[in-house]
Amino acid sequence: MSYFLKRTIDAGRNIGQQFLNNAKTTALQRVATKTDQAAPQVETRPTVAKLDPLQKSQLIDFGKYVAECMPKYVQKVQLTAGNELEVLIPPDGVIPVLQFLKDHHSAQFASLIDIAGMDVPTRPNRFEIIYNLLSLRYNARIRVKTYTDELSPVDSACDVFKAANWYEREIWDMYGVFFANHPDLRRILTDYGFEGHPFRKDFPLSGYVEVRYDDEQKRVVVEPLELAQEFRRFELSAPWEQFPNFRTNPATEEVVNPAEGPAKK
Repeated sequence: MSYFLKRTIDAGRNIGQQFLNNAKTTALQRVATKTDQAAPQVETRPTVAKLDPLQKSQLIDFGKYVAECMPKYVQKVQLTAGNELEVLIPPDGVIPVLQFLKDHHSAQFASLIDIAGMDVPTRPNRFEIIYNLLSLRYNARIRVKTYTDELSPVDSACDVFKAANWYEREIWDMYGVFFANHPDLRRILTDYGFEGHPFRKDFPLSGYVEVRYDDEQKRVVVEPLELAQEFRRFELSAPWEQFPNFRTNPATEEVVNPAEGPAKK
């Protein structure tokens, strides 16, 4: 074999080997790319709401504006969680404040998202009624809070928001808060003839009666509840209440308190 023929064969082998190596590298890169696309990276950063300073200043200004427009009813305006506006009012201000927030041109909170109840037995007015409103026009939310006790009624908001009908029936059923001038105030979740209000903090978790089917009587019977052991009260800490790094932050930030005088600008 001549020298030139041998050099040509060796060069062809080297070119073929390089071609195979490049093909293997390209195939491995494609497999790695598909694997990365199939298994996205796991997000390890905590989910924390970002506070917009401009949005916060607008909420503060609007809260002061509501307090100035209705000083008779607005007792306090505050921000919670940095960007949630709350207006605290007495029970007799429910209808005027809700009507103002619904019809005023600068508010237009025309959607009643929810009415919630809260029971704090240590307070003189143990029940807190919370109205969550949404303004589609301005893409904003506001929370209106009032209070009452076991005997004092709260004016029904059905004339302002038709959606308040079932929400108020639910609060009446679960907490026992009476809504005056409600068109159809009756239980909505519990059974007919149910005694008590399950969401009150003094209502036992096991209830007062039990319902079962009696084979001898061939019907459903309701009997007083009898527990085989004494009732035990468990008080366990809830680690999911707040992020550990944010437990020292204040829960609310007061915007204006009309009782202390006009807001400073």
